[in-house]
Amino acid sequence: MTMTETNTRDWVALEHQYYQGTFKRMPITLVKGQGVRVWDNNGKEYLDFVAGIAVNVLGHCHPAVVEAVQQQVTQLVHVSNLYYNVRQIELAEQLGLRSNGMRSFFSNSGAEANEGAIKLARKFGRVHRNGAYEVISMERSFHGRTLATTAATGQAAYQATWVPLPDGFKQVPYNDLEAVKQATSEKTVAILVEAVQGEGGIWPASREFMQGLRQWCDEQNLVLICDEVQAGSGRTGKFFSWEHYDIRPDIVTLAKGLAGGIPIGAMLTGERTDLFVPGDHGTTFGGNPIACAAGTATVKTIINDNLLDNATKMGEYWNGKLTQLCATYPHIIDSPRGIGLMRAVHVNNGLASTIVQKALEHGLLLNSTSPDTLRMIPPLVLTQSDLDEAADLLSRAIADVADLPAANA
Repeated sequence: MTMTETNTRDWVALEHQYYQGTFKRMPITLVKGQGVRVWDNNGKEYLDFVAGIAVNVLGHCHPAVVEAVQQQVTQLVHVSNLYYNVRQIELAEQLGLRSNGMRSFFSNSGAEANEGAIKLARKFGRVHRNGAYEVISMERSFHGRTLATTAATGQAAYQATWVPLPDGFKQVPYNDLEAVKQATSEKTVAILVEAVQGEGGIWPASREFMQGLRQWCDEQNLVLICDEVQAGSGRTGKFFSWEHYDIRPDIVTLAKGLAGGIPIGAMLTGERTDLFVPGDHGTTFGGNPIACAAGTATVKTIINDNLLDNATKMGEYWNGKLTQLCATYPHIIDSPRGIGLMRAVHVNNGLASTIVQKALEHGLLLNSTSPDTLRMIPPLVLTQSDLDEAADLLSRAIADVADLPAANA
């Protein structure tokens, strides 16, 4: 299709005709991306602080990912998991090196990775805890949209339509170790936690909570599962967000940014829970050569280009900018929070979506996870000048909302 055809077709009308109405979309059609920027079909440029919802960790069309995919697609697009797959083994090796020897299982998404983790935990319960099967997760958490991962998600809004949900899940308040202990019973097999809650609004766990969970799991012979789907792959300045807490979970799940934009999920297990045998679990597309080639390129680039350090430094710089904006517009935004390049601010009076819309008009893509939370999860490759530009655009958007002249951020 030519660019002229891309620009002239009414994509919104065509979507309404042919695509199910599952998404509430922003009123733009994106057709091109490069680095930290995207362009719509009218040629307008945007600074992208959504990054495919924490997926494009290397930005758009990063040369390492493009080269890996282009090379692989000429060699081998797909083989089943009946055979050894070089690209799959290479990515598993990279993740093993990052996780002190954990072994991988690859799927297609974060929800699938969490499904695998839940199944593996239930097998641990059958083998080591007299058939225990219940998983304790956290209020405000998000673990996916399958029935099981919806049941594990601690947000009623995601659950209400689908009741009755599968049995075996309960939620307790985040950062409340005593609540976890009170909820634990002979049915409990695992605790599922995000070290930094993403979809819940960018809430980091306390050090005491994460270390307490590890100790409680050790004392009670429980499985600790860390959902790193959004906070992993370098987003917080560590490859895994649980590394900030000096713990090691039994099972880890990854997806989103792991392959730089190509769909993939991963479930990693340590030796204690490495219980799957042939036939226990499987996938047709998971671990396919293209996704794994992209994943290996992404992981190597994160490490070799020092993007963990960049996420830390740029995250601190961005937090400073957000702090200044909160001081300038205290009646609109406050309470900047997060780790690395996983940031949010509280928005007063339910105006988060209005700020997102105004930012879009100024050429900045943002995301609101709730009426009072503005989320920013940009690519890990962005620079200080990108952040200066983003701060200026965000200031203009907030000024529009506040009906005040834009201030220098």
